[in-house]
Amino acid sequence: MSKLNLSIPHQLSQEEALTRIKNLLKNLKEEQAGTISNIKEEWNDTGGNFEFSAMGFDLSGNILVNPFSVDIEAEVPFAVSMFSGTIKNIITQKASELLS
Repeated sequence: MSKLNLSIPHQLSQEEALTRIKNLLKNLKEEQAGTISNIKEEWNDTGGNFEFSAMGFDLSGNILVNPFSVDIEAEVPFAVSMFSGTIKNIITQKASELLS
């Protein structure tokens, strides 16, 4: 497994950022039902753990919504790690759009 660490800044209230992140995961379940499966999430206060399978690979990690950033730490399979730069860019772009 390889680590993927991201910190996406935001200017929202912490509560609004948390709500948007939770809704994103909910929407992913619906929109990507054919690609993403076994989605599990567990939230407490301003943080949560997630895991899911995508294209045959299991991914897991945690999200922490801070007052000025959303920090994501994930474990990705070694076979996917060669695409970590692309994955980081996509997640950063989507999260920045979501939190703007």
